[in-house]
Amino acid sequence: MSAQQQRPLSPHLQVYKLPLTGILSITHRITGVLLSLGLLYIVYLLSALASGPEAYASVQAFAASWWMRLLSWGFIYALFFHLCHGVRHLIWDAGQGFELETLNRYAWIELAASLVLTLVSFVLLSAD
Repeated sequence: MSAQQQRPLSPHLQVYKLPLTGILSITHRITGVLLSLGLLYIVYLLSALASGPEAYASVQAFAASWWMRLLSWGFIYALFFHLCHGVRHLIWDAGQGFELETLNRYAWIELAASLVLTLVSFVLLSAD
């Protein structure tokens, strides 16, 4: 048997269970990309606003659909998630929060804070 056949295989995602901090790290990168795509939509909204009432009326009709409203709230959640994860990185930059128990606690706080910020925004914006 050759040495090549005796080497252990590297674990992959079907074998290795990522810790919560790893999942949040990957999600942070994904939300960064999605936020960039969402900014293209915001530029589209602003250009329609600058183009006049007719152009903006068509964008308003498009934005009023239930799926666009859902995507908009997903964008807002991604924004708050990205913000909360960035705050956690600032804490790490200060050299704090690297203990295993603290990492997991901060991960759950990050998830809860981003959800609460989104819900508060929803309630405040729905009150109008």
